[in-house]
Amino acid sequence: MGMIADLLRPVPLPRMLPVRQKFDDTHIPDDALRAHILKELDRPEFAGRILPGREIAITGGSRGIHAIDIIIKSVVEFVKARGAVPFIVPAMGSHGGATAEGQREILAGYRITPETMGCEIRASMETVQIGTTETGLPVRIDAHAARSDGIILVGRVKPHTAFRGPYESGMMKMMAIGLGKQYGAEVIHAEGFHHFRERIPMFGSAILKNAPVIGGLAIVENAYDRPRIVKSLTPQEIIDEEPALLKKAYAWMPRILFDPIEVLLVDEMGKEFSGDGMDPNITGRFPVDFCSGGVKCQELVCLDLTEASHGNACGVGLADVVTRRLYDKIDFETMYPNAITNTMTNVMKIPMVMENDRLALKLAVKCLNDVDKTRPRIVHLKNTGDLEHIEISEALLPLAETMENIEILGEPKEIAFDAAGNMV
Repeated sequence: MGMIADLLRPVPLPRMLPVRQKFDDTHIPDDALRAHILKELDRPEFAGRILPGREIAITGGSRGIHAIDIIIKSVVEFVKARGAVPFIVPAMGSHGGATAEGQREILAGYRITPETMGCEIRASMETVQIGTTETGLPVRIDAHAARSDGIILVGRVKPHTAFRGPYESGMMKMMAIGLGKQYGAEVIHAEGFHHFRERIPMFGSAILKNAPVIGGLAIVENAYDRPRIVKSLTPQEIIDEEPALLKKAYAWMPRILFDPIEVLLVDEMGKEFSGDGMDPNITGRFPVDFCSGGVKCQELVCLDLTEASHGNACGVGLADVVTRRLYDKIDFETMYPNAITNTMTNVMKIPMVMENDRLALKLAVKCLNDVDKTRPRIVHLKNTGDLEHIEISEALLPLAETMENIEILGEPKEIAFDAAGNMV
């Protein structure tokens, strides 16, 4: 790496300063969640289908959702209060390396275990056919869920990262791909993301028709990833109301308020933030060319991979530069099943790998075109799940001073690196 360091040594790095992006913080507080959920589930058209002695499957997804342990525990408690027997099934397609143990570990990372939830977790990749779609395709779901007396879906409704439609990430997708396990994920991805708009509701509707789905508990978050809506939905309401919830999710989604910029620097990527590690709706880097949104930037740098990702760096190919420590954390046996299932090999490609943070950032600045490289516009995020407190380069300060929804929290300072060349 001697030659690389020599080539990048002359590249200047700008001073950075902390700012706060201010969004609408309306949400349901953690200490009010349980009571809110119990009230939502107690609707006669929902609760009336949970009968004493019946086994009820509750879905646990792979996405990091704030207070998801409180949310699922509340559903468990409600089912028990009705005299039924709850259990949790992982509903996450091929995530967790497409293994039952890997999916169990993902749930444990969110504090969802038999001990914390007070019920069994039945993890399996076995599926059974419950019917066919209107076009004759076989529909299969998790065997434990299919054999239950009722299924309660628990998941977040939000914009997807690779397709657009009335149903994106939400109840329909959790059924079609989540409960479909490896099989469901593979059959729906087989024709590419441009068919998701039709396939997600097609498979989801078939599951609602042929599986014992009681309903869903839909979560819509505010810009700070706190639950703003937690709403129970009957099967028909999933069909009728999920599109409206998705529109609210779009309206409340956070964003980088400085746009365009030259460099986006992200401390960490992870499956808890997005299926692509860094949410394309924030970064502007989509795995397909028919989606748009997010910030415009020339170079995207990512420095690390979260432990909660269990080595799955799906989406790393959307970055331009990464560090050696991120690369060394990649478990290809865990990551590649995603691409084998969803056919998106481009998001698995390895960007340029630099030995430390300093070289990674200098490389990004060095490769900028048609800008003043002595005053690059840089935004620095912890991750795409935390857009409130960020850093901006000094070149963006004049703009920040004119923005009502930006609070300047400090003076510009040189970037501090440790002896290994990593940011401190």
